[in-house]
Amino acid sequence: MLDQLNQLEEKALAALEATKDSDALAEWNRRYLGKKGVLTLMLRSVGELPRDERPAFGRAANGVKVKLEAAYEAQEQALRRAELARELEQGALDVTLPGRPVGPGHLHITTQTLRQIYAIFAEMGFQVYESPEIETDELNFGLLNMPPHHPARDMWDTFWIGEEALLRTHTSPGQIRVMRERANTTCSDPEPIRVILPGKCYRYEQITARSEHQFYQVEGLAVGHGITLTDLIGALTEFARRLYGPERKIRIRGSYFPFTEPSIEADMDCILCGGEGCRVCKYSGWLEIGGAGMVHPVVLRNGGYDPAEWSGFAFGLGVERPAMLKYNIDDIRLFYGNDLRFLRQF
Repeated sequence: MLDQLNQLEEKALAALEATKDSDALAEWNRRYLGKKGVLTLMLRSVGELPRDERPAFGRAANGVKVKLEAAYEAQEQALRRAELARELEQGALDVTLPGRPVGPGHLHITTQTLRQIYAIFAEMGFQVYESPEIETDELNFGLLNMPPHHPARDMWDTFWIGEEALLRTHTSPGQIRVMRERANTTCSDPEPIRVILPGKCYRYEQITARSEHQFYQVEGLAVGHGITLTDLIGALTEFARRLYGPERKIRIRGSYFPFTEPSIEADMDCILCGGEGCRVCKYSGWLEIGGAGMVHPVVLRNGGYDPAEWSGFAFGLGVERPAMLKYNIDDIRLFYGNDLRFLRQF
């Protein structure tokens, strides 16, 4: 049996050296070291030997097994290196050849919607004014008629950066910034204002098909002499009809925001069912456009405008939501998912 074991070792090593690829190596491993391999069967036959020969044969057989396994691993690494070198040689790139052309890019659906909103309000005389995304507690809440411990602060789930700094929960802090900028001019009187303030807002909310912790908002602010609620309703009506179609109907509801008085919510008839009622409008026939109202006297005063002489209106519009309504998109998470199959549709 020991002679057979030695012959098996020589034969197996010779066959291993002759393997030229991974398939042949796998076949060799199955033939000699597998569960039904030659060496495995020989080890199982130890019980057939005389009792005094079993220890010597067992030690010798295990030694051969260890040697063959080591040789197998060495050959496997050698073949792997050879195959890699062959692949590199065959797959060498000629850097002088022209590359694949980069496909043309296009604007993200959010950017497209923002530009549509810009164009609509630009024709109504509104300028674009940008403000920081990191705000102070004073600008985000305090100067907007929400002093510390005011219960209205609970309307916004806030990402706090420190004791005083935060990620803005709405674009309304820009109202104070632009009013103070226009009030502190070289002229003796403050300037009239008509601006929109676009940008990202952040709220600590659960991410669902209808809500994200990051979203775009467009704030509108108009301050002047004799501005009324009718002017606000007219601006919102014009916006809705320009974006969704001239046949849109507008509904105004009373609401509450600490920085406007009176406060309203503007709705339009559902663009999918025409006001008949469907799943999207929750069978009410109406879809919310945004919140708005007349600028609160406290906010006007904090911005440097005397509420006895000046009045104004403000509104806040989402950006993703108008796009979802216009293009019948049912999940806001798609806007931030970077899935080109979705983005290339717009």
